[in-house]
Amino acid sequence: MTRCSHLIGSNNGVLLLLLFFAAYSQGMSAAAQPQSQADFLNGAPHRKHPGATNLKTLRLPEELQRAAQAIVHRAQVPKLTARAHSLRNFLWSRKRAAEDETLRQKARNLEKALWEKAREKGGDIDEQLLDIRIKKKVLSELKRTTYHWTPIKYDEELGVIYMVARLAGGYAAVRRALNEIKKRDPSFAPQSLLDFGSGLGTVVWASHSCWGDSLKEMVCVDSSGPMNTLAEQLLKGDDEKAEPHIKQVYFRQFLPVSPKVQFDVVVGAFSLSELPSKKERDEILFTLWRKTSSYLVLVENGTKEGHQMLMEARDILLTKKEKFLFDTRAASVFAPCPHELPCPKLARLSPVPCNFQQPYHPLPLPGRPDRQIEKFSYLILARTDGVEAEKGGVDWARLVAPVLSRSRHVHCQMCCPNGQIQQVVVTARKHGSTWEVLISNSVCDIDIIVGIIRLM
Repeated sequence: MTRCSHLIGSNNGVLLLLLFFAAYSQGMSAAAQPQSQADFLNGAPHRKHPGATNLKTLRLPEELQRAAQAIVHRAQVPKLTARAHSLRNFLWSRKRAAEDETLRQKARNLEKALWEKAREKGGDIDEQLLDIRIKKKVLSELKRTTYHWTPIKYDEELGVIYMVARLAGGYAAVRRALNEIKKRDPSFAPQSLLDFGSGLGTVVWASHSCWGDSLKEMVCVDSSGPMNTLAEQLLKGDDEKAEPHIKQVYFRQFLPVSPKVQFDVVVGAFSLSELPSKKERDEILFTLWRKTSSYLVLVENGTKEGHQMLMEARDILLTKKEKFLFDTRAASVFAPCPHELPCPKLARLSPVPCNFQQPYHPLPLPGRPDRQIEKFSYLILARTDGVEAEKGGVDWARLVAPVLSRSRHVHCQMCCPNGQIQQVVVTARKHGSTWEVLISNSVCDIDIIVGIIRLM
């Protein structure tokens, strides 16, 4: 029986919410720091317990919002709100390009099934004519069922539409993901940042909100020249002669060549789905990991497609070894997974994505709601040596679904260190402060609590 399954109906133990980041940041195991139900809050109110890494409804930094509004006013794009809504929906439903070998195998299977069906009918068969018909049917079926991926080419107008569609939501997702590092590793003060697929530069703004002036060098890489220009305009408040609000930001269209140059934080936000093949995704992932000194942060849409891409990235970087290593420190999962086993949500008969929600205020434009929810998936990998990995190897679990509140008890769905999803019931009578922590948070808060649940 697993540690998590013991939590239901145990008469011998006391349920403790021992927070992972406290043990992690102090460099010792949670087992060496026993805490009672009364003191794990460290004097904090239940809603602000130390395990909460959620953020309140986010607003864009004031300077960024003013710059975006000025650009919108100047651009005068027709039907901007409606076109931004359509682009947002298109990007949300975007999938990876189908691999050639996958298409060939699918075609072979279809052709085989059609031939078997034809032979079952019997009768005289003109095999040459039937072959032509079957090939036409296979081609028609492939066209009907295959996602037709095409690269998006941004010009000035489409860049403005993208800004209205994704600036605030993209900022919210990245800011929330980076907050996981800031909360659990409070002594970390990065000096350098690499943003791959930087787009509007939202990663720069989110990183600056987290770590401020500790960042001395930020390199933004995006193949789109018009998008880089737009990102620079946002930094300068849409005034070419003005000084950028955030300094030491450099824009490039290609990744830095030298494998020896590393950055404290490397981010790829909503970028993997824009690469045309698995081979190219794998190559980019290895390049980004080589350039990572401390943390690699990947963010994608909170869809099955986005989650699957991140899990593939995790498995590649954890299991595959490069021929030439310039940094021998291994990769370990920092968040959100409490294990490095196959994702239990993808192992279900009907796979569901592991995603999180961050409320935010969109750009204030006519016809737009005041508050929206960004649903995203993310992955953070850390560079660790053997000693660090051992110190961090404590049992903890993550709540991966909204807590269901009932009369004097709550139902929790937890992803546990054994790689399994466990259902846990926490009651007011048995679990005291832990129950109060759970009921005092909103759905969005609870969805992303991090903690260790240990039986004593």
